[in-house]
Amino acid sequence: MEITGFFTAIVIGLIIGALGRLVVPGKQRIPIWLTLLIGVVAAILGTLVAGAFGVADTRGIDWIELLLQVLFAAAGVWLVAGAYGRRRL
Repeated sequence: MEITGFFTAIVIGLIIGALGRLVVPGKQRIPIWLTLLIGVVAAILGTLVAGAFGVADTRGIDWIELLLQVLFAAAGVWLVAGAYGRRRL
């Protein structure tokens, strides 16, 4: 991953975190900063997985990469919301 790809993943990750939170049903009782952090990690993971499958660099919008990122973010929000909610009780 090039340095520009890394910074792009961070910026996109902020949006991906919000999308991941929207995908997960119900109310998530985690702070917004944690959601954004999950989004950044999910964007980086999604980019790496898309690169491993050879679908990271396509013409136009990389829909498969974007889908992977949102799925990683949704899974991350779901896991952290479950763990964070139990911790605070």
